Amino acid sequence: MSEKPEKFIDENGLRLDGRKIDQIRDIKIEIGILNRADGSCYLEFGNNKIMAAVYGPREVHPRHQQKATKAIVRYKYNMASFSVEDRKRPGPDRRSIEVSKVSREAFEKEIFTELYPKSAIDIFIEILQADAGTRTAAINAASLALADAGIPMRGLISSCAVGKVDDTLILDLNKDEDNYGQADMPIAMSTDGKITLLQMDGHLTQEEFKKGLEMAQQGCREIYELQRKALIDHYNNTQKEIIQDAPVESVKDISTESATEEDPIEDPVISDDVPDNGNTVNDDEIKEDIPDEKEEVILDEDEDNPAIVSDETEDDTLE
Repeated sequence: MSEKPEKFIDENGLRLDGRKIDQIRDIKIEIGILNRADGSCYLEFGNNKIMAAVYGPREVHPRHQQKATKAIVRYKYNMASFSVEDRKRPGPDRRSIEVSKVSREAFEKEIFTELYPKSAIDIFIEILQADAGTRTAAINAASLALADAGIPMRGLISSCAVGKVDDTLILDLNKDEDNYGQADMPIAMSTDGKITLLQMDGHLTQEEFKKGLEMAQQGCREIYELQRKALIDHYNNTQKEIIQDAPVESVKDISTESATEEDPIEDPVISDDVPDNGNTVNDDEIKEDIPDEKEEVILDEDEDNPAIVSDETEDDTLE
C-alpha cells in the first residue's frame, strides 16, 4: 500500500489524477470478445481491467436449485491472484462472496426471469487488474454482457461510487482515495432511475448523503450513455462485417434470377396439339360447343365385335 498523500485535492479543486471532484475515470468498452460465451464484455474503468461473461438461459445444475416459475440468476465475482500488488490467494474469500451476493440482487429485478422457468442465467466476473471501484465496474461490464447475450431486461444497469476525502465529496474514487478516504458509497441504478444497489462504508451527514447520492446518480447517467454508445457501435460494426462477408457473385445471380422471374411473357403461342386443361374457357368456345355427330367405338365384353353407336344413342342410353 502506498503512503497517504498530504492532500487529495489541490488549490484548484483538482484531484491527484487531475480529475475534477465530479468527474469519472476514462472508460474503454469492448463487447462480444469471447466466442464461446453467450455474451461478453471487456471493460477498463481507469486502471481497472475486468472481463464479464454470461451463459444462459441454460439447464440448472444441480436440479434442486431450479425454480418452477422463473430463472435463477447466479453471479460469481472473482479477483485474479495477479490483479493486486500483493499476490492474492486464489479462490473465493469473504469479500468476493459478499460482492457476488449484492451484485446478483442488483440484477435479479431487472431481468425478465419469468420468461425462462427452470433455467439459470450465469454471470462470471474476472478482475484482471484492480484499482478501486471493482464492484461498480464489474456491474457495468455484466450489464453489457447480458445485453450482448440477448437476455431480456427492463434496462441497462449502471454503477458508480461517491466518497469523501478531505471533508469533500468526490465522484468515482481511485485507489488512494479509496484506501485513505473517509467514506465510500457505491450505487447501481437502472435506466428509469431506480436504485438497485446502495452500500456505504464510513460516515456521511444527512446533507452529504443527499448530495453524494445526486452525484452518484449523475455519474451513473454518464456511464449509461457510454454503455449505450458502445452497444450501438458494436452492432453497427457487426452488421457491416456481415454485409462485407457476403459473396458478391451470389448476390448478382440472385438479383438476375429474380428479375427474370418477374419479366412478363410476351406473345404466347399455344399449339393446337396441346390439349385444353380446362382452366380457361372463352364465351365463344361455349357457344360453339355443339356436340358433333361423330361415331365412337365402345368395346363390348367381346373385343372382337365392337359395337358402333352414335352420340345420340349414347345419350338415350344414359337417359
